[in-house]
Amino acid sequence: MASNTPKDEGKSGRISRIRFKKKDMPGGLWMKCEGCATTIYRKELEENGMVCPKCSFHFTLPGPARIQSTLDEGSWEEHFADLTSLDRLNFMDSVPYGEKLDRTVKRTGQNDALICGTGEIQGRPVVLAVLDFRFMGGSMGEVVGEKIALAAETAREKKYPLVLFTSSGGARMHEGMLSLMQMAKTCSALAELSDAGGLSICVMTNPTTGGVTASFATVCDLTLAEPGALIGFAGPRVIASTIRQELPPGFQRAEFLMEKGQLDSIVSREDLPGMLAKLIDYGTANWQEYAGRGRATAALKLLEDERGRTPKGEEAGQVADGAS
Repeated sequence: MASNTPKDEGKSGRISRIRFKKKDMPGGLWMKCEGCATTIYRKELEENGMVCPKCSFHFTLPGPARIQSTLDEGSWEEHFADLTSLDRLNFMDSVPYGEKLDRTVKRTGQNDALICGTGEIQGRPVVLAVLDFRFMGGSMGEVVGEKIALAAETAREKKYPLVLFTSSGGARMHEGMLSLMQMAKTCSALAELSDAGGLSICVMTNPTTGGVTASFATVCDLTLAEPGALIGFAGPRVIASTIRQELPPGFQRAEFLMEKGQLDSIVSREDLPGMLAKLIDYGTANWQEYAGRGRATAALKLLEDERGRTPKGEEAGQVADGAS
């Protein structure tokens, strides 16, 4: 019987390794935390509300998951879901804007970046609007601006508080000036709600940037944020390269903005429904008695009591009556 030559043995070994090669690991099972760089098992992360169990970094939540974690079960009713964006400028990127929209609609199952409707937070009726980062980075175009305006109008008519969740890269460049016009439109809609005695609360989540930050996200009666959320207009790398200076530690993170007086409070994800319920109770006690930002005074007092101090450099009444 002939023995195998070294060449035959080498060939046999390669065949054996190929034949018994382990199956590739399915993708998406593990995620790397942006806060502490820890690799986390995705199922464990989901069970923890998409919050890192090691450093408590809050991952971005898809719109439907945000609604589920915020509202009472079975209370959600979506409004204005049929509104769709148009490619008015025939914008051409790597692919036509219209084609990109169609693909994103099929992938996400929704017609645009903002999901809007009514529901209840611990028994309190609200109008809820949530930006979904999965839809073109949560960018604001004509439809998002229109839905914010309609949400404010619905809140005014029903005398419900308006709760907004933002997660966005800013205005949608594919719609040019039409997208930038939504900044003024959304601010105007919120001002009308405030003048009518309505209450608006914005919760800024990671990331909230660009034209969204420069408009409706920061002009609500109360502005909250999740821990560690990136909040700003231009990104930190763009700013650093422009001014040619090293930025302070934690620049544009929620904690940095809180220290500088740009936020009313930072609230962890698990505590948000309870805090929103408290703020709604304080801020809507006398709908007809208050008008404008003065009606948020009691809610701001609650936030101050929660953290044991007034906002840095401001008195409670000044913040309530004059903050933007």
